[in-house]
Amino acid sequence: MFHLFGNILTSYGTAANNRGENEGNITPLQKLIWKGEVHTTISSEAIRWALRYYWQNVGYPVNRRWNENAQPVADHVWQDPNFDDIRFIDDDVLGFMQTEAAKVEASDESEGESEGASQNENKKSSKGKDKQTSPRKGKQKPKGKITARRGVLEVTRAVSMIPFMGDITFNAVSGVKRQNSLYATEIHATRYQYGFALTPDSLKDKSRIHAVLDSLISIGEVAGNHARFLYDFSPESIVLRWTHDFSPRFLYCFEQDELGNLSVSNLVRQVEVGDIDPKELWIGGLISQGLEDLGANVFPGVKSAVKALKQVIAEDLQLSPGSD
Repeated sequence: MFHLFGNILTSYGTAANNRGENEGNITPLQKLIWKGEVHTTISSEAIRWALRYYWQNVGYPVNRRWNENAQPVADHVWQDPNFDDIRFIDDDVLGFMQTEAAKVEASDESEGESEGASQNENKKSSKGKDKQTSPRKGKQKPKGKITARRGVLEVTRAVSMIPFMGDITFNAVSGVKRQNSLYATEIHATRYQYGFALTPDSLKDKSRIHAVLDSLISIGEVAGNHARFLYDFSPESIVLRWTHDFSPRFLYCFEQDELGNLSVSNLVRQVEVGDIDPKELWIGGLISQGLEDLGANVFPGVKSAVKALKQVIAEDLQLSPGSD
């Protein structure tokens, strides 16, 4: 059984997109403690949204179509509320879950049990000393319904390559100023890295692995606020692994020193000690410089690396030529 693992590094830019809860007039970024320091982060949910939006724009059938013109705010429009992982690529790749409440509320059930108990007590009284009564039959609690499919594509949170130093921009609306006319936004000049995993045998349509790779190298805008803080989320560098191994072993493999130099030293070490077969690796983009002697499939560009891997995947999974 084959598995596809990947680690992606975005381009450098000023990010103010995946925001947290407002603190007064300040719009903060989401943060976490990473290796003992504060880093900004972008959720996997935001990345998954961008993948679905890419599929919608290039013509794949998606169940949750994004309607930019919905009022009062943009929102998803369901094509089939019952889901269809054969017809819709997002239902197949990203999974779904829908819960339905029980038909009878717990309060109604309790009232029914109370009435039954009162009737039994009255019967006991009328029979006097006759203590033998038929046992009360307990009601079976009504159950809700869950319709679910586990997402085949697993995505990590994106983490900034450098710690967050607290940069804030101060802004004001145009025209007459009011109490809420002044506002501030946290920004972070950085790259982000994130990883993913996918087992194509778990897909209803294995050929959709190609659409997943295409979307991962093509998404541009992840999360919101791009009208004022456009951030390019497409890969500047990518490391892919096509393997029978169940573990990725190289998530968050990109490193950046104080001078801004990028490296994958731990990935190189794992290859050298035999934990990762270099023939299973496809490396593309800026990070490929200097890795030509690693023994991996190394390409100067991200797209060329993905194109070469897709050919190998098609052969290994015996996909038809028209399935790409």
